Amino acid sequence: MKQKILYALFLTFSAQWPALVLSAQETIGQESCDISGYKKQIDSLSAYYLSNGFKLIRQTSMKMESQYEMSIILPLNKGEWYSVVYIGDPGARLYEVRMYDFTEKMVIYKKNLWGDTDGNIINFTYEPIASEYHHLKLVQVHKKKKTLCGYVMLFKRVRNND
Repeated sequence: MKQKILYALFLTFSAQWPALVLSAQETIGQESCDISGYKKQIDSLSAYYLSNGFKLIRQTSMKMESQYEMSIILPLNKGEWYSVVYIGDPGARLYEVRMYDFTEKMVIYKKNLWGDTDGNIINFTYEPIASEYHHLKLVQVHKKKKTLCGYVMLFKRVRNND
């Protein structure tokens, strides 16, 4: 009798498993957003870094929800200098960036408030001590808007032989 019950449970679960996997995969993704209001800042920062020996490796815009973290995984190589630039919604009152190494140790923490000199831009340079994936967590908080736009650029210092 127990074997029949276990077999029935197994069949029920195995029949539902593909549906669970497919529904989970549909929710994974990142939506881009309108960056027209950020274009001058993006162009200015890109020109600055390019003229100072960096090349643009990756860039993306993303829809973010106020007060919720957005995660980005970055593959970084030991001995290379990187610069990360995060641009948040100009009307947000708080911007935060945390970066963790592969062992989940926080290696960078930056926070800007609305009235700060840098305002909606957080940037930093970083040289990893090992070639590994790093986890970037971005947050911005807006009093009135729920959906916000964020923009991230990853630059790498160019050597003479690159």
